[in-house]
Amino acid sequence: MSTLLSVSIALLAGLLMTRAFKPFKLPSVTAYLIAGVLIGPYCIGALGIEGIGFSTAEAVEKLSLISEVALGFIAFSIGNEFRMSDLKKTGRQALVIGVFQALAATVLVDLALLAVHIIMPDKLTVPQLITLGAIATATAPAATLMVVRQYKAKGPLTSLLLPIVALDDAVGLIVFAVSFGISKTLIMGSVDMISIIINPLVEIICSLSLGAVMGYILTQLEKLFNSNTNRLNLTIAFVFLTVSISMLDFHIGPVHISFSSLLVCMMLGTVFCNICSLSHDLMEGADKWTSPLFALFFVISGAELQLSVFLDWAIVVIGVVYILSRCLGKYTGTFISAKATNCSPEICKYLGITLFPQAGVALGMCATAMQLGAEGNLIRNITLFAVLIYELVGPLLTRQALTLAGDIKPMPDHVKNRREIKLEEAKNKL
Repeated sequence: MSTLLSVSIALLAGLLMTRAFKPFKLPSVTAYLIAGVLIGPYCIGALGIEGIGFSTAEAVEKLSLISEVALGFIAFSIGNEFRMSDLKKTGRQALVIGVFQALAATVLVDLALLAVHIIMPDKLTVPQLITLGAIATATAPAATLMVVRQYKAKGPLTSLLLPIVALDDAVGLIVFAVSFGISKTLIMGSVDMISIIINPLVEIICSLSLGAVMGYILTQLEKLFNSNTNRLNLTIAFVFLTVSISMLDFHIGPVHISFSSLLVCMMLGTVFCNICSLSHDLMEGADKWTSPLFALFFVISGAELQLSVFLDWAIVVIGVVYILSRCLGKYTGTFISAKATNCSPEICKYLGITLFPQAGVALGMCATAMQLGAEGNLIRNITLFAVLIYELVGPLLTRQALTLAGDIKPMPDHVKNRREIKLEEAKNKL
């Protein structure tokens, strides 16, 4: 009962917050996140009143399965952007920009934090700054996708944005694995080539292979049904199944076999949309079904944000440097690579801004960084601080960039007038 009550309170709080924030014209993602912060263990939840909010971090953790499933559907939807017909036009640009902007963010964060290390060597060590530089590669696909959906963004920038956000996961996994391996070597004094090279490659290959196999099986099973309703039910069930399988984690000798649920579900969506003739209609149906799931995901994400990180001045200082240098790296890396691949001026100017949000993948990386022991705590707190800022500000910047690039169109006057008339009629009836 308590779990069901928490889910209903979280969803209601998120929906009501979108109404409260409507006059400010903020994206719904931001409203959901703020709702989560308010009902989380650092605000209303701290009152300890049953049924009003999340009183402890453990109460939020109980709903982590919802976040896993939501991320699976988010990745599945992004996989739909990898249709071969579209990739023939933007594939090369997406690949070059996706890799270059991620590496640029890592380099600039490393250099900026190295300067902090020289100034405050007792607050930030070299292994910590190297690991944080790798975490800087990650971008939040969830926030970006939600903004695109809410405002029905469509255009050259959006077509390029979603594949790049998806590529971030693969690039980030490799960069993080290498950087984290170097950090462990500096701390422990022993080189582990399996952790640095083999394990990340195995994770990426296994994830893409599993997603491709599941996508093929899903397409074949769709042929057994004539009703689109049953096909949609099968598609949703298959995403659930794929997410559950991607949670497998085991060892074969010294090699660690694991999967990235984002990569697996992204490949599931990619294969499905390219070989199933009905994929477009089924994807649209799945998108409508997942709306409340995504709202819950962001409210839970907001409740997970730890406001206590603001109490340590060193974390705030290092966090601000990390945030600014990462944004500069994402923007300049995108601008340079977009110019080099002959993108339009609008894409060169605004694409980098849409890559600022950061959340789930980065939090997963900092959880791995806890293996560094005491040094991992600082990495985790700085990442949490950055995620809090990025998730609250990032969606707003993404919407603004898409609007300036012309991918978000203003509401036509006749539609606006019709809505105002209906609203006035409803008020008169009351």
